[in-house]
Amino acid sequence: MIRLEQITLREIRLPLREPFRTSFGSVSERRIALLELRDTDGVTAWSEGVALDAPNYSAEALDTAWFAMTEWVAPRVLGREFTHPRDVYPVLEQDFRGNWMAKAAIEMGMWVLEATRQGIPLATLLGGTRSEVATGISLGIQLTPEALVEKARAAVAQGYRKVKIKIEPGRDVAYVRAVREALGPDAPLMADANNAYLLSDADRLAELDDLGLLMIEQPLAWDDIVQHASLQKRLRTPICLDESITSVDKARDMVTLDAGRIINIKPGRVGGFASSLAIHEYCLAQQVPVWCGGMLESGIGRACNVALASLPGFTKPGDLSPSARYWARDIVTPEWTMSSDGMVRVPLDRPGLGVTVDTDFVDTLTVRQVVLR
Repeated sequence: MIRLEQITLREIRLPLREPFRTSFGSVSERRIALLELRDTDGVTAWSEGVALDAPNYSAEALDTAWFAMTEWVAPRVLGREFTHPRDVYPVLEQDFRGNWMAKAAIEMGMWVLEATRQGIPLATLLGGTRSEVATGISLGIQLTPEALVEKARAAVAQGYRKVKIKIEPGRDVAYVRAVREALGPDAPLMADANNAYLLSDADRLAELDDLGLLMIEQPLAWDDIVQHASLQKRLRTPICLDESITSVDKARDMVTLDAGRIINIKPGRVGGFASSLAIHEYCLAQQVPVWCGGMLESGIGRACNVALASLPGFTKPGDLSPSARYWARDIVTPEWTMSSDGMVRVPLDRPGLGVTVDTDFVDTLTVRQVVLR
C-alpha cells in the first residue's frame, strides 16, 4: 500500500541557454514547479509540474496549477491508501474537471514513489521494453531561413533522429523548404505550428506536402479535432495531434474522424502516467504511432519522459534532448546525455527516476516553497 504523508512544493527558476520561441511566445527563463513526495515509511520521490508561465499552450499556467495542487489535488491523495499508483488517476478525475497538469505532477510522483519503494526503475514499473530511446530536437522559430538551416544542420551532425521546426504564418514554407534543400531528401524533418493556423490556411499548409515531412503537428486550434479532420483530408502529410489529445477518449475521437494519424503523448498534458498508458495501449491496438514530446522540463521531468518513451508503441523519436541542449547546469546527476547516433539511455540500473536530484542546487534556485501534510 502507498500512503502519502507529505508533499513539498517548490518553484524554481532555471535560465535557458538561449531563448526558445514558438508561435505563442518566447521563453528565456523556465519557472518550474518541483514536488518532493514522502510516504509514511519515509521513502521520498521527486516529480515535476510542466505548466508554463502563462495559459498559452493550454488553459493551465504555473500559478493556476500551483493553486490547484495545494487546494484540490494534494488533499485528495495525502493520507489516503492506494494499492497501486494507477489507482490515483480515477480519484483525481472524479468530479474534478481539467487541471491535468496539476493532477499529473502529483500522479506521476506517485509512480516514481512506488518504483522507488519497490527498488525498480520507473520504466520497468510503466512497462517499458527498451534500454535506449531515439531522440529528436525541437528548434524554435528563427529570424531567417539561413539561421534555421544552420541550427538544423548542426542538429543532424549531432545525431538527432528527428528535427522539429517550429513554424508560424510568415515563417513557414520558405523556412522549411530552405532546410529541406540544405539537408537533402532523407533528413527526418517535421513542422510544429502550435495552433498558429486556421482552416482557411489549408492551401498554405498544403504547400508543405512537397517537402517530405514526417508530420505537421497541431496546426489548428488547441482544443480542436473536427477541423483537423477537414484539414487532414486536404493533406498528404500526416497530422500529429498534441494539445487536442487530453485523454484516451480524445484519441478515439481523432482516429474515428481521421483528424490525425500520429499522437504526441506528453504525460503532463493528459493527467499523468495512467492516462498516458491508456492512450498508448489504444494507439498500439489501432496501429497509430506515438512519441513523447517535451515541455522544456528539467532533468526530473526528462526522466519521466524517457521512462515513458521506453514503451513499445513509442515508435517515433521523442523531444528528449540532453540536458546541455537547454541548461548550463541541470538539477540532476548524472545529467542527461545523448549518444552520437541520437539515442538516450534508459537508466535501468537504478530505481525510481534513475538520476539523483541535486538538492543543494535546487535550494539555490527556489523562490517559493510550501509543505503540504
